[in-house]
Amino acid sequence: MLSKTFRGGVHPKDKKELSAGAETVRLEAKGELVFPMIQHIGAPAKPIVNPGDRVLLGQKIAEAGGFVSAAVYSSVSGTVKAVAPHLNQSGDEAPAITIENDCEYEAVPGFGEPRDYDKMSREEIIKAVADAGIVGMGGAGFPTAVKLTVKDGIKIDHVICNAAECEPYITCDYRLMLERADDAVLGMKILLKVFPDAVGVFGIEDNKPLGIESVAKACEGSDRMSVLPLKKKYPQGGERMLIYAVTKRKVNSKMLPADAGCVVVNFSTLIAIAEAVAKNMPLVRRVVTVTGEAVKNPSNFDVPLGISSQELVDAAGGFTHDPEKIIFGGPMMGSAVYTLDLPVTKTSSCILCLSNDETKNSEPTECIRCGKCLYACPEHLTPIELKNASDRLDYKRFEELGGLECIGCGCCTFTCPAKRRLSQSITMTKRYVLAEKKKGASK
Repeated sequence: MLSKTFRGGVHPKDKKELSAGAETVRLEAKGELVFPMIQHIGAPAKPIVNPGDRVLLGQKIAEAGGFVSAAVYSSVSGTVKAVAPHLNQSGDEAPAITIENDCEYEAVPGFGEPRDYDKMSREEIIKAVADAGIVGMGGAGFPTAVKLTVKDGIKIDHVICNAAECEPYITCDYRLMLERADDAVLGMKILLKVFPDAVGVFGIEDNKPLGIESVAKACEGSDRMSVLPLKKKYPQGGERMLIYAVTKRKVNSKMLPADAGCVVVNFSTLIAIAEAVAKNMPLVRRVVTVTGEAVKNPSNFDVPLGISSQELVDAAGGFTHDPEKIIFGGPMMGSAVYTLDLPVTKTSSCILCLSNDETKNSEPTECIRCGKCLYACPEHLTPIELKNASDRLDYKRFEELGGLECIGCGCCTFTCPAKRRLSQSITMTKRYVLAEKKKGASK
């Protein structure tokens, strides 16, 4: 069977061989843990503990700040050291809770106890997901319970697991496909109970044959779940691209996946759902890939949320030499950082340490009118014209050209032989336009 895909996209070297063979190692925190109040899209969480309080593993330390928000739980037992701003990945300071680990891992009553999800109603399952603080763990961080709460009259016929993992270097989901496929399938079974008219589809890129085999085996015996091989191409894991590859339905910026009859969840998120609903465990851990040519032993670690990123790099053997660039996430959509004194959050999939920053000495030149950005754009936009509108501050023209449909994947910048910063300009302009629209709507 031919692998499914979408039109457009690019083919960067995936570099997954660095860490794909490294089995996941469970790692515990040595020092303090930091829990940012913003680990998701939406309103920040609100702290409900104070300095000096003793907390337990699995204890809620911050409640959701609104409908589109998510609670935060302690991943260790210990003492609250501070409720104060802390450095985050964007280089700013934001509210956070710092906990001094006592290394006893005393858990709240009932933590990890089995629960029969078959006896739970749809509403009870969604509430359990919300109570657990689960968000999209592929990077977007959208609160999962909000995805599951669809509007009246909308029928969901596809629950799609995004197991594409199309970003270069990252292998955390791949390792979970090999090691915990049964847990992900359990998470899918739970979601299919929420959406009884839906089928469950695991979309996996075809450069992961062992992952496809492992998940397909775990799905055996179910007539509602299947694995769909996807073509190895970036951004195959983009929500709109994935929905199109699976269903041939198109989604735009004015729609939600639910409007196309779909709910999309990441592979790691499915496992978190299984743990929350069937095992009474809030989201307190995740798997993170530590990789790149500057890392001595590229690895995959199962770590408590809040652990320092420096501890992960140390556990991977440290650096063979000073990296030119460190990125949280993948090289296409990740964020460059200047320090490892940053905590692992719910959306931390990878710490990428590059020996060579390929963008360091690449000076942009004038557009050579080659059209490569047009062919690469998965949204079928005209990136060079959008950049021109951005540079002129012509926001009306930017919208007319469909700039608000840009998903910020970076394909245009990647493919541009003139090294023009297309995606960067478009993304900044889109943020400005959306912010102005929000201001206008609030007046």
